[in-house]
Amino acid sequence: MDNVSNTVRVELGTRSYDILIGRSILSDLGRYFKDLFPHSRAVIITDQTVAGLHLDTAESSLHEAGVDYSVVIMAPGEKSKSYQGLIKACDAVLDSKMERGDIVIALGGGVIGDLAGFVAGVIRRGMRFIQVPTTLLSQVDSSVGGKTGINTGHGKNLVGLFNQPHLVLADTAVLDTLKPRDFKAGYGEVAKYGLINQPDFFEWLENNWQGIFEGGPEREEAIARSCQAKADVVAADEHEANQRALLNLGHTFGHALEGMAEYDAERIVHGEGVAIGMVLAHEFSARLGLCDLAVTDRVVAHLQQVGLPTHIRDIPGQLPKVELLMDYIAQDKKVSRGSLTFILTRGLGQSFVKKDVEPDLIRAFLEEKLV
Repeated sequence: MDNVSNTVRVELGTRSYDILIGRSILSDLGRYFKDLFPHSRAVIITDQTVAGLHLDTAESSLHEAGVDYSVVIMAPGEKSKSYQGLIKACDAVLDSKMERGDIVIALGGGVIGDLAGFVAGVIRRGMRFIQVPTTLLSQVDSSVGGKTGINTGHGKNLVGLFNQPHLVLADTAVLDTLKPRDFKAGYGEVAKYGLINQPDFFEWLENNWQGIFEGGPEREEAIARSCQAKADVVAADEHEANQRALLNLGHTFGHALEGMAEYDAERIVHGEGVAIGMVLAHEFSARLGLCDLAVTDRVVAHLQQVGLPTHIRDIPGQLPKVELLMDYIAQDKKVSRGSLTFILTRGLGQSFVKKDVEPDLIRAFLEEKLV
């Protein structure tokens, strides 16, 4: 039985690939693998949490298809997305005697997808890989587009490379196993697509978010529309020379908040940082006279409605110093020749790339938000 309900094509010439979306599609992993790579072995990179929930299904599917495979299990959380985690994963893949023609399978959320994609890009100067995202955030964002990498003490995602997968399998049924907090965090990335340039999608989300959370057909539609939005941007600007930067709406602020919390998931996870960051981007845009405060109020209302944080004060623990946030912002990947670049907005779904933002304006704005 074919479990695919939606297919999104990422058009990149000879490197184009499909995102297959559907309930219980993980059980078809072996079949898709064998169709694409009939003579290859596989190494699954996953984490302890995902392994306990979904590894059996993935292994059974590969076994039934006659695929020879090995497994690398990492610790869960952002701590594995580090130099130490990269070394551990690379050594494990090499220990399994995988060859260049073999395939890395990233089975997990954004951390595992970013790490495994990076590993695939550097082992033997490049292996192919498949993304099997198991969180809402990774299904609609990090598994698509080829960005891979790790965090350092200087900031998030500062060491990495572009490495497109050969296939993305997004099983919407596995999302039923997520903790409510993690599902909500992923929803922040879904809302982002509406706020970038699809106000009609944001309005649809305002009216249909409950179906997404409950696992109705709205879930598959939201994931497909999100993936299509990202695929369109990636096809037009794969290496973020220009408009792909729009996908970072909320991320400059959000990454700084994650950094100041030392990537402690007890305090803040990525999607929560993005949610707060999107609100800050809208508020800062209003401060500059670019958009009406009513737009910000609408964004805040919807994010709060689904249970996402919308203010820096919502982060547990001590509030950061402004200069610490500014240090992280200065390390943002969009910085060019020392000038700050932010994704701001002129209205609902009217985001744009704003270059040469004055640091003093950001500093004064954040000082107010930390009171």
